[in-house]
Amino acid sequence: MMFQALLLPGVWCRWGGRARAPALQGSRASLSAASPGLAQRRAPGRQLHSLVRGPRGLRPVPAPAPSAPLGLRGFRAEQQQMALTLSDWEKRLLERLCNGLLGGDRSCLAEGITLAESTNGQKKHLARLLLQKVLDCQRERERLNDQRPLAFRMGLSGPPGAGKSTFIEKFGKMLTGKGHKVAVLAVDPSSKTTGGSLLGDKTRMIELSRDMNAYIRPSPTLGTLGGVTRTTNEAIILCEGAGYDIILVETVGVGQSEFAVADMVDMFILFISPAGGDELQGIKRGIIEMADLVVVTKADGELLVPARKIQAEYTSALKLLRNQSKSWKPKVMRVSSKYGEGFTNLWEKMTEFHTTLVTTGELQLKRQRQQKVWMWNMIQERVTEYLCNHPAVRNQIPNLEEKVVRGDITPGLAADILLRTFSEKKQIL
Repeated sequence: MMFQALLLPGVWCRWGGRARAPALQGSRASLSAASPGLAQRRAPGRQLHSLVRGPRGLRPVPAPAPSAPLGLRGFRAEQQQMALTLSDWEKRLLERLCNGLLGGDRSCLAEGITLAESTNGQKKHLARLLLQKVLDCQRERERLNDQRPLAFRMGLSGPPGAGKSTFIEKFGKMLTGKGHKVAVLAVDPSSKTTGGSLLGDKTRMIELSRDMNAYIRPSPTLGTLGGVTRTTNEAIILCEGAGYDIILVETVGVGQSEFAVADMVDMFILFISPAGGDELQGIKRGIIEMADLVVVTKADGELLVPARKIQAEYTSALKLLRNQSKSWKPKVMRVSSKYGEGFTNLWEKMTEFHTTLVTTGELQLKRQRQQKVWMWNMIQERVTEYLCNHPAVRNQIPNLEEKVVRGDITPGLAADILLRTFSEKKQIL
C-alpha cells in the first residue's frame, strides 16, 4: 500500500522516498496536536523524521542517526570490504608477500616495493592492503617495545659528487659488522628526454650489496621533485616491516631548496665536499637549516686542509641558524671514505642524536608530523590525477593547451577555467 506523508511544521518529512529539510525545529506541542499521545509514546531523546499514514492510521518514522566521522572500526570495515574485491590469486599473492616480508624474505620485500611503485590501479589497491597489514604488525611490535621506534631512519643528501654512495658502502659495512640490518633506498634521477634512469648507485656499493644483512634498492624519481620518489615513504615502512633497523635514504644530487627527504626520516644528514663554498654559503636558508648533521667528505690527502677549513666555517655558520630540535644542536663532522677515518665518531654522534630524541619523546612527535605532511602530499597528487581524469576537464585540456601555446590566454586563466569546469560538473552531479 502506498503511504502518504503528513507534513508537520518544523519536522523532517518524506515524500516519494526523498527527504526534505525543515525550516525550523517543531515543538512537542505541535506533535501532540497532530496526533494525541504521540509525543508521550516516542522514545526519549529521539527525534521524529515524519508521520506516515498506514493501514492502521498514523505512525511515527524515527529520524536517521546523525552521521559520525569514520572511526577505526569504519576503516577496518572498509579494509575488509576492499579485501573482498580481490580474486583468489590476488589473495594468495597478498598473503605470501605479507608473510614473507614480515619474516624477513628479501625477495618478498623487493616485490612489495615494486607493487608500491606501480602506477596500475589494481596493483595500487594491493599495495595499500599490504602496507596496512605491515603497519598493523609494526604497531604491535612497537607496543611491545614500550612504544619506542624499532628503526633509525636517516636521510643522506647533498650536491652531486659529494661522495654519498661511497660513504654508504663503508658506513653500511661497519653497521652490519656491529650486528645491524641495513636497508639502503638509493634514488636516481630520471631523464627528462627518455624517462629512464641509470640506477647506477648500486655499482658503487659492491661489497655492501653482497652482505646478507644489507638490502639495496635503487629507484627512479619519475619526475618527483625534492630528491626522493613518490613512494619512498612506503618503501621505508616495508623495509622496517622486514626487520631492517637502519634505513638509509640516499637522495639524488640536490640543490639548496630540495629537502623533501627531511619529512620522512629521523635524522637529516647533509654531505658537502671540501670545495663546498664559504661561510656565506653555509648561512643561506634552505637545506642547511634543515640538517641535523653536516658531514664534510673526502677529508684526506691534499683535501684535508680545505676540509678542516670548511668544517670550521660551517660550524660557525650553524650558530646563526635556528635549531630544528629543542634538544639537539647540529654538528659538523669530517670523514674520509677512502681510508675509513671518522666513521666511529660519526656513528657515536648519530646514536647520541637518536637516544636524545627518543628519550625526550621528540622523535615520536616528529614522525607523527611527518605522516601528516605526507598525507597531504598524497592528497595533492591524487587530486591532480583525479582532476585530469575527469571527463569534462579531460575534454577541455587539448583546446586550452592550444590556446596557451598560441598566447591567446595565460596559463593561469586556463587553470582557472579547468578548475571552474571541474567544480561546476561536481555540483551538477
